[in-house]
Amino acid sequence: MKKLVSFKVLAYTTFLVLVSCVPAQKFQEVEKKYKNCNFELDLIKQKQEQLSVENTEMKQQLNRNTNQLNSLIKDSLAKAGELEKIHNENEKLGKQYSEMQESQESLLKGNARETSKLMLQLQSTQEDLKKKEENLKITETALNEKKKNLDNLTIELEKRDARLIEVEHVLFKKDSVVTNLKTKVSNALLGFENDDMTIKIQNGKVYISLEENLLFRSGSTTVDPKGIEALKKLARVLEQNTDINITIEGHTDNMPYKSGGCIKDNWDLSVQRATSIIRILLDISKIDPKRLTACGHGEFVPLVANKNSESRAKNRRTEIILTPKLDELFKILENN
Repeated sequence: MKKLVSFKVLAYTTFLVLVSCVPAQKFQEVEKKYKNCNFELDLIKQKQEQLSVENTEMKQQLNRNTNQLNSLIKDSLAKAGELEKIHNENEKLGKQYSEMQESQESLLKGNARETSKLMLQLQSTQEDLKKKEENLKITETALNEKKKNLDNLTIELEKRDARLIEVEHVLFKKDSVVTNLKTKVSNALLGFENDDMTIKIQNGKVYISLEENLLFRSGSTTVDPKGIEALKKLARVLEQNTDINITIEGHTDNMPYKSGGCIKDNWDLSVQRATSIIRILLDISKIDPKRLTACGHGEFVPLVANKNSESRAKNRRTEIILTPKLDELFKILENN
């Protein structure tokens, strides 16, 4: 976070120095675009972090709900067994009661003492049967409540599963878009992709890294004809894939820049090179400017340590980063 804040402060300072050579109106336009770019970058990072946290929480909640569901099912089966046992006992007691009634009617004609004894047994049996019936009602009520909770939990789990499947579908779609985009870019730049250019997928984005030799002369911000040809081929792909945001990042080595003109140091050089590429893309295509972001890192994000001329040459590069828009995913998260 500190690096990001330092970068923003340095970048903004560099911007002020840079635009000192241009008219005030153009400075305001560039400054506005710069602030919008930073705002969109922060928003995307926040949304990505939120997505990762919420996705993890949803999976953890799904596991907890599944465990609770299994426990409720087990408890419901046990209660059902108890209910069946009570029903059987109730039927047995009812049968005994009927037999006793028959015996009572038979013994009423006999000994009065036996009759009294049977009456007491009958009364006890009736009271026991009443208690059993009351317990049966309590058990049935508890079982119905458990079943209601189980049904509600099942519905909630189904809703969560549906949301999770929807999120996974969007993520899979995003990964598929990134893979197809890399293939299209590689096909378009066939013949350019060599030691001076690499194309790879990283963190869900397509990174096109172009070394200085392909685009610029040493210390220059003017794109060479060979670089313009490569940008024309790339622009055709970017123009057709409108759901992709495009970030141009300029990088230099750690050799101090000999200041002159409007370029003060490596910060200025990296930013102006990124801006030069964006202007070419806008001139040769119909790409919406809102999709484009220019930034410079100077010498502070090297690929390798600046130990010798070969390593410094690798660090003098321009990276074009293609990021699929996540509007559909953000909409799902907002609705839930």
